[in-house]
Amino acid sequence: MPSSNHAIVIGVGPGLGAALVEKCAREGMKVSAGARDRDRLRALLDERGLKKVPALRCDVTDPANVADLFADAIKAHGAPDLVIFNASGYGRGSVLELTPGQLEAAWRVGCLGGFLVGQAAAKTMVPAGHGTILFTGATASLRGSANFAPFAIAKFGLRALAQSMARELGPKGVHVAHIVIDGQIGDADGDTKLKPADIAEAYWSLHRQPRSAWTLEADLRTWVEKF
Repeated sequence: MPSSNHAIVIGVGPGLGAALVEKCAREGMKVSAGARDRDRLRALLDERGLKKVPALRCDVTDPANVADLFADAIKAHGAPDLVIFNASGYGRGSVLELTPGQLEAAWRVGCLGGFLVGQAAAKTMVPAGHGTILFTGATASLRGSANFAPFAIAKFGLRALAQSMARELGPKGVHVAHIVIDGQIGDADGDTKLKPADIAEAYWSLHRQPRSAWTLEADLRTWVEKF
């Protein structure tokens, strides 16, 4: 498929997801945005002045829904050059009290969802011989904290998926990278939180990397964060 200068961002909320859509649009890309609640997404995009960006419903745990999103996005804007998976399977609680359903729900969004979106992206990019697939990670991608087993399992698994995909798809021309967001995201005064727009700049730099120096994993944190 020919290059279309098209970005698909999945898991778009008012924080990082919206900032990623804004960044891609400012750089001149055609952007498709996906989230579980299409009406809420449409309102968010309109509020941010992104009225031309399609708002697509996407339950990342549903293979048919993911396939439909990619079909609709490709029909509108062509094969994607950049796909960002920003959905997250969150869950917390004591391991003494967590239910299997809580763990499975986090895994389905974070791991199964990442696989379905990553696979759909790869199927369009490998024939073209180029493309970028980015996965949003967290501190929990590297460290399982007390009372956060579901979140850590989901994020550990997503990181493993990114590593496996990068090793398989890199030789086929597709850049896969995993980004560890080590800290809270927000627009608080000062630098106590990672600002969504600044994180989006880092994502864009990964997409623009020459293939002789691709990054597999980047970790981002504010300078005041202890690590």
